[in-house]
Amino acid sequence: MSAPKTLWRFASPNYFLALTARLLPALWLLAAVGITAGLALGLFWAPSDAQQGDAYRILYLHVPAAWIAMVCYGAMAFWALVGLAWKTRLSFVLMRALAPTGLLFAVLMLLTGSLWGRPTWGTWWVWDARLTSALLLTLLYIGFIALTSAVDTPDDPRRGDQAGGLLCLVGALNLPVLYF
Repeated sequence: MSAPKTLWRFASPNYFLALTARLLPALWLLAAVGITAGLALGLFWAPSDAQQGDAYRILYLHVPAAWIAMVCYGAMAFWALVGLAWKTRLSFVLMRALAPTGLLFAVLMLLTGSLWGRPTWGTWWVWDARLTSALLLTLLYIGFIALTSAVDTPDDPRRGDQAGGLLCLVGALNLPVLYF
Protein backbone atom coordinates (compact mmCIF):
# COMPACT_ATOMS: atom_id res chain seq x y z
CA MET A 1 0.00 0.00 0.00
CA SER A 2 1.46 3.35 -0.95
CA ALA A 3 0.71 6.81 0.32
CA PRO A 4 -1.12 9.22 -1.98
CA LYS A 5 1.21 11.20 -4.20
CA THR A 6 0.29 14.48 -2.52
CA LEU A 7 1.66 13.21 0.82
CA TRP A 8 5.08 12.38 -0.64
CA ARG A 9 5.81 16.05 -1.26
CA PHE A 10 6.03 16.54 2.52
CA ALA A 11 9.04 14.18 2.50
CA SER A 12 10.95 16.71 0.41
CA PRO A 13 12.98 18.99 2.70
CA ASN A 14 12.61 21.91 0.28
CA TYR A 15 8.81 21.73 0.29
CA PHE A 16 8.59 20.95 4.01
CA LEU A 17 10.91 23.78 5.10
CA ALA A 18 9.13 26.29 2.85
CA LEU A 19 5.77 25.27 4.31
CA THR A 20 6.98 25.49 7.91
CA ALA A 21 8.59 28.88 7.27
CA ARG A 22 5.19 30.22 6.21
CA LEU A 23 3.32 28.63 9.12
CA LEU A 24 5.80 29.34 11.91
CA PRO A 25 4.80 32.95 12.82
CA ALA A 26 1.14 32.02 13.18
CA LEU A 27 2.01 28.92 15.20
CA TRP A 28 4.27 30.92 17.55
CA LEU A 29 1.48 33.43 18.14
CA LEU A 30 -1.06 30.67 18.76
CA ALA A 31 1.32 28.95 21.19
CA ALA A 32 2.04 32.18 23.08
CA VAL A 33 -1.67 32.96 23.48
CA GLY A 34 -2.47 29.41 24.56
CA ILE A 35 0.37 29.17 27.06
CA THR A 36 -0.41 32.59 28.55
CA ALA A 37 -4.12 31.80 28.89
CA GLY A 38 -3.46 28.35 30.34
CA LEU A 39 -0.97 29.57 32.92
CA ALA A 40 -3.16 32.52 33.92
CA LEU A 41 -6.23 30.33 34.36
CA GLY A 42 -4.40 27.54 36.15
CA LEU A 43 -2.16 29.55 38.42
CA PHE A 44 -4.34 32.57 39.24
CA TRP A 45 -7.99 31.93 38.35
CA ALA A 46 -8.56 28.40 39.70
CA PRO A 47 -9.78 28.23 43.31
CA SER A 48 -7.63 26.79 46.09
CA ASP A 49 -8.01 23.11 46.94
CA ALA A 50 -9.54 22.26 50.32
CA GLN A 51 -6.85 19.71 51.26
CA GLN A 52 -3.75 20.85 49.35
CA GLY A 53 -4.24 24.60 49.39
CA ASP A 54 -2.31 26.35 46.64
CA ALA A 55 0.29 23.58 46.27
CA TYR A 56 -1.89 21.78 43.74
CA ARG A 57 -1.64 24.66 41.26
CA ILE A 58 1.71 23.36 40.08
CA LEU A 59 -0.19 20.42 38.57
CA TYR A 60 -1.44 22.81 35.89
CA LEU A 61 2.18 22.92 34.72
CA HIS A 62 3.20 19.36 35.67
CA VAL A 63 0.50 17.43 33.81
CA PRO A 64 0.88 19.23 30.45
CA ALA A 65 4.67 18.86 30.73
CA ALA A 66 4.25 15.12 31.31
CA TRP A 67 1.93 14.77 28.33
CA ILE A 68 4.21 16.74 26.04
CA ALA A 69 7.22 14.66 27.13
CA MET A 70 5.32 11.43 26.41
CA VAL A 71 3.88 12.62 23.10
CA CYS A 72 7.30 13.81 21.92
CA TYR A 73 8.83 10.43 22.70
CA GLY A 74 5.94 8.63 21.01
CA ALA A 75 6.40 10.82 17.94
CA MET A 76 10.14 10.12 18.02
CA ALA A 77 9.42 6.38 18.06
CA PHE A 78 6.97 6.78 15.16
CA TRP A 79 9.51 8.68 13.05
CA ALA A 80 12.19 6.17 14.01
CA LEU A 81 9.98 3.35 12.73
CA VAL A 82 9.24 5.23 9.51
CA GLY A 83 12.91 6.10 9.05
CA LEU A 84 14.16 2.59 9.68
CA ALA A 85 11.49 1.02 7.47
CA TRP A 86 11.62 3.38 4.48
CA LYS A 87 15.07 4.97 4.94
CA THR A 88 13.69 8.51 4.67
CA ARG A 89 16.17 11.12 5.85
CA LEU A 90 13.45 13.59 6.88
CA SER A 91 12.07 11.03 9.35
CA PHE A 92 15.38 10.95 11.17
CA VAL A 93 15.59 14.75 11.09
CA LEU A 94 12.16 14.97 12.75
CA MET A 95 13.13 12.27 15.25
CA ARG A 96 16.26 14.21 16.27
CA ALA A 97 14.44 17.55 16.34
CA LEU A 98 11.88 16.29 18.87
CA ALA A 99 14.48 15.12 21.40
CA PRO A 100 15.54 18.49 22.95
CA THR A 101 11.91 19.59 23.33
CA GLY A 102 10.97 16.28 24.90
CA LEU A 103 13.94 16.45 27.25
CA LEU A 104 12.99 19.97 28.33
CA PHE A 105 9.46 18.88 29.22
CA ALA A 106 10.64 15.64 30.86
CA VAL A 107 12.93 17.63 33.17
CA LEU A 108 10.10 20.11 33.82
CA MET A 109 7.83 17.15 34.63
CA LEU A 110 10.32 15.79 37.18
CA LEU A 111 10.95 19.18 38.79
CA THR A 112 7.30 20.18 39.10
CA GLY A 113 6.39 16.70 40.33
CA SER A 114 8.99 16.97 43.08
CA LEU A 115 7.83 20.47 43.99
CA TRP A 116 4.27 19.16 44.31
CA GLY A 117 5.30 15.97 46.13
CA ARG A 118 7.17 17.74 48.92
CA PRO A 119 4.18 19.50 50.54
CA THR A 120 1.75 16.74 49.58
CA TRP A 121 3.65 13.54 50.47
CA GLY A 122 6.28 15.06 52.75
CA THR A 123 9.13 13.91 50.51
CA TRP A 124 10.68 15.02 47.23
CA TRP A 125 10.76 11.54 45.65
CA VAL A 126 9.01 8.18 46.01
CA TRP A 127 10.34 5.16 44.14
CA ASP A 128 7.08 3.92 42.66
CA ALA A 129 6.66 2.62 39.11
CA ARG A 130 5.32 5.80 37.54
CA LEU A 131 7.95 8.10 39.01
CA THR A 132 10.73 5.72 38.11
CA SER A 133 9.32 5.50 34.57
CA ALA A 134 9.34 9.29 34.37
CA LEU A 135 12.99 9.31 35.42
CA LEU A 136 13.70 6.58 32.86
CA LEU A 137 12.03 8.67 30.15
CA THR A 138 14.31 11.59 31.01
CA LEU A 139 17.34 9.30 30.90
CA LEU A 140 16.18 7.90 27.55
CA TYR A 141 16.08 11.43 26.13
CA ILE A 142 19.58 12.15 27.44
CA GLY A 143 20.83 8.81 26.15
CA PHE A 144 19.26 9.37 22.74
CA ILE A 145 20.88 12.78 22.32
CA ALA A 146 24.25 11.46 23.49
CA LEU A 147 24.05 8.32 21.34
CA THR A 148 23.08 10.06 18.11
CA SER A 149 25.80 12.66 18.62
CA ALA A 150 28.50 10.15 19.55
CA VAL A 151 27.83 7.48 16.91
CA ASP A 152 27.75 9.80 13.88
CA THR A 153 30.90 9.49 11.80
CA PRO A 154 32.00 11.28 8.62
CA ASP A 155 32.13 7.89 6.88
CA ASP A 156 28.56 6.95 7.80
CA PRO A 157 26.44 9.94 8.91
CA ARG A 158 23.29 7.77 9.10
CA ARG A 159 24.78 5.46 11.70
CA GLY A 160 23.67 7.74 14.54
CA ASP A 161 20.17 7.88 13.09
CA GLN A 162 19.91 4.11 13.00
CA ALA A 163 21.29 3.66 16.52
CA GLY A 164 19.03 6.41 17.87
CA GLY A 165 16.05 4.94 16.05
CA LEU A 166 16.60 1.56 17.67
CA LEU A 167 16.92 3.18 21.10
CA CYS A 168 13.68 5.08 20.48
CA LEU A 169 11.80 1.94 19.55
CA VAL A 170 13.05 0.03 22.59
CA GLY A 171 12.43 3.02 24.87
CA ALA A 172 8.85 3.34 23.61
CA LEU A 173 8.05 0.28 25.71
CA ASN A 174 8.32 2.61 28.72
CA LEU A 175 5.41 4.80 27.57
CA PRO A 176 2.57 2.44 28.61
CA VAL A 177 4.20 2.00 32.03
CA LEU A 178 4.36 5.78 32.42
CA TYR A 179 0.77 6.29 31.25
CA PHE A 180 -0.91 3.48 33.19
